[in-house]
This record gives sequence, structure tokens and C-alpha cells, in this order.
Amino acid sequence: MAKTREIKRRLKSIDNIRQITRTMEMVATSKLKKASDRVQAGRAYADLLTDVIRRLTDPELRARYPLLRKPEETRRAAVLLLTSNRGLAGAFNVNLIKEARSLMDRLEADGVAVDLHVVGKKGISFFRFREIPMATARMDITDKPTPEDAASLIDPLQDAFTAEELDAVYVVYAQFRSALSTPPKVIKVLPVEPKGDGTETVDYLLSPGADEILNQLLPLYVRNRLFRAMVETAASEQGARRTAMKNATDNAAEMLDDLRRTFNRARQAQITQEIAEIVGGAEALD
Repeated sequence: MAKTREIKRRLKSIDNIRQITRTMEMVATSKLKKASDRVQAGRAYADLLTDVIRRLTDPELRARYPLLRKPEETRRAAVLLLTSNRGLAGAFNVNLIKEARSLMDRLEADGVAVDLHVVGKKGISFFRFREIPMATARMDITDKPTPEDAASLIDPLQDAFTAEELDAVYVVYAQFRSALSTPPKVIKVLPVEPKGDGTETVDYLLSPGADEILNQLLPLYVRNRLFRAMVETAASEQGARRTAMKNATDNAAEMLDDLRRTFNRARQAQITQEIAEIVGGAEALD
């Protein structure tokens, strides 16, 4: 009886855990749909903005616009790491932290001083536990980041870059490819380097002039690149959590099946033993 009671307790405990992980999977699935919609909408806007910046900039402008400045030597760089405030997302945060540390190691090996800026409780806890100094530690940004959140993070770094206190700014985030594929990625947001070969010759009728437009668009472009990274990381977090909770639910279901078979065998053996004892007792009375 003791063995069957123990198995019953384990069955109840695992079933309770399975219900919790199943609920978390459903919540993550619901959040993932909304987050992925934000990613798709953000990508379309970001692609158009990048195309405009790429067509308006040329090498002659780099001396006039600080955000286009390409330092001859990178002496100090900022690394901005985006992680989540909550766990239960598999290796999501571990992979992001590993990517950030790898980037920092490469920069420091090249003689670059690195300022670390971390968003998310998981990343902050990791570096605090290892007593690695952080220039910024933000836990107030939710899984629904806003353009204002992006501006509050990147504007001080833009100011430092403009003042030539920083020579480069990198962002480590989770690229959202699908719910099952969210690899860590590094992008260099400063100096501004729009993709493309710059060979297109497009005539624009500009009003106001190019200077006024670029003065407004360049900071907006940098903020948007960070905002896009934040939105993709938020969607990736939900995708990773959904996958992790689905795996946990499936594993719990398998454990329940195994325990039920074990319980049935134990119960059958117990019944057989009881029958044998009854038969033996009856024969003894005869």
C-alpha cells in the first residue's frame, strides 16, 4: 500500500505541474500572436526608413553629421544587451548572455574598453552575481516595449557618441525568425551605416533641405533600430517560453503515462498478493 500511495502522490503532483505549464503555454501563445504582429509591422517601417537614409547619405556627409562619424580607431564601445525580466523560457536568456560575453571578449581582445548596458532582470542578475560592472541596469521595460523606452536607452549613448566619448554602439538581441527560431544577434547601431552600396542615383525634391531632414531622420533611424530589436526580443521571448512550456507539458504527460503503468502493475501485484493470502488462509482453515 505504501508504494501505491507514493505513486498516487507523484501522479497528483505531476498532473498539477502539467496543468500549470499548459496554462503558461496558452498564455505565451496568445502573447506571441500579438508580439509577432508588432514585429511584422515594425519591419516594414524600418525597411522604408533604412531605404530613405541610405539614399540620402553619402561619404561627403560624414564630416557634417556626428552620427555618421567613422572613427579611425575604436577605443571605447558600448554593448547594450536585451534580456527578459522573467524566466521559464528555456535557453533564451542564456544564449543572449553568451553572445554578449563573446562580443565583449572580442572587443577587449582588440584593446577596446567596453561599457556594458543591460536590460532585463535575468541579464542583470547574471552580471551582478559575477560582479561584472554595468553602466546601465534597467528592469522597468516590459514585454511590450515602446518607442519612448527605446529613446530613453539610446539617446544617452547617441549623446556620448556625438561627444566622441564612444566610438561604437552594439546591441545584442534575439532575432525573431519564427516561434521555434530565435537566435541571438549583434547589430552595430552607431555609427550609422545604412545597408546598400550607395550606387543608386535618385533625384529627390526635398522640402525642407537635406540638412534639416537628416538632422531629424538620423536620430530617429537609430532609435528605430533599437526599438525594432526590442520588439523582436519580446516576440522571441514569448516564442521561447511557448516552446519551453510545450516541452514541459509533453514531458509531464509522458511521466504520467509511465507512472500510471507503474501504478497499475503495483496495484495488480498487490491484488494478487491479497488473493494469495486469502486462498492461503482458507486452506489453513480447512
